[in-house]
Amino acid sequence: MRTVSSWKSFGGTLSVHEHDSEVCACPMQFAVFTPPQAANGPVPIIWFLSGLTCNWSNVMEKSGLQRAAARLGLMIIAPDTSPRGEGVPNDEGYDLGQGAGFYLSATQAPWSKHFHMDKYITEELNALVLSEFPANADKQGITGHSMGGHGALTLHLKHPDIYKTVSAFAPICAPSQVPWGQKAFGAYLGDNTADWAQYDACKLVATQASNASILIDTGGADSFLEEQLTPELFIEACKGSGQTLNYRMQDGYDHSYWFIASFIEEHLDHHAQGLS
Repeated sequence: MRTVSSWKSFGGTLSVHEHDSEVCACPMQFAVFTPPQAANGPVPIIWFLSGLTCNWSNVMEKSGLQRAAARLGLMIIAPDTSPRGEGVPNDEGYDLGQGAGFYLSATQAPWSKHFHMDKYITEELNALVLSEFPANADKQGITGHSMGGHGALTLHLKHPDIYKTVSAFAPICAPSQVPWGQKAFGAYLGDNTADWAQYDACKLVATQASNASILIDTGGADSFLEEQLTPELFIEACKGSGQTLNYRMQDGYDHSYWFIASFIEEHLDHHAQGLS
C-alpha cells in the first residue's frame, strides 16, 4: 500500500492510498478519513460507495462528512467505483466500463478479468483496511449514492455479518428493471436474467431480509427518480418480506452532492447509533 496524499481534517486525517489489487488485476485507489478517536484504539468503519463516473474524491471533497465523522468517531472508507488504467476495458458510455463497476463480479468478456468490485470491497480491500488502519472489524456499516446506493443495499443484504448497518442516497433499487442496470448487467453478466437477481436489491430483500433498519433518502426533484431509481419497487419488496425500512422522500432535492451534503450527517448518526 502506497500513500498518495494526506491532509489533517477536523482533528483526524484524510488520506488517499494506492495498492495493487489481485482481485481487479490493476492498481486501485481508495480514500480514508481516520477520526481523532482512532488514536485511542480501533473505531467503527463506514463504507461509502459512490455512483456512476465518480471515484474516491467525490464524497470526500463534496459531502462535508469529515465534521460529523470526527464528532462520532467513525472511520470512512471511500473505494473507487471500478478498475481503471491501461489494459482495463472501457466503453464510450458513462454508464458502462471504467467508473461504472456496479459492485458486481463480471462473468463476460472483456470485463471478467478486472471487474470484480463486490469481491474487491468485501474481501480484499476489507482485509487491507483492517490490517493497515485502527478499524474495528466487528463494527462496520455501508452506505452509498445512486449506483453506490445499489451496491450498499446489495452488499449489506448479502453480507449482514460484515455490514451491520446500512443506508443509501437515491439508490438504483431495481437494476434488473431499469435502463442503467439492464445495460450494465447485460454486458457484465450476460443475457440470462436469472443471473442478475443476485445483484438486485428488490430480489434480495424479498428472500433474505436483514435485521437492520435501512435508511434511504431520495430527492423529490431527482431527474432519475421514475426511470432509473424506482423506489416504490423496493418499498413494496420490503413490506412483503418484513424488512424494516425508513424511506424518506426529500422535497425539492435532486441527485447531486448538494443533496448528499444536506443529509450525510443524519446518515452517519444512523450508523453510529446502530453500531453502538
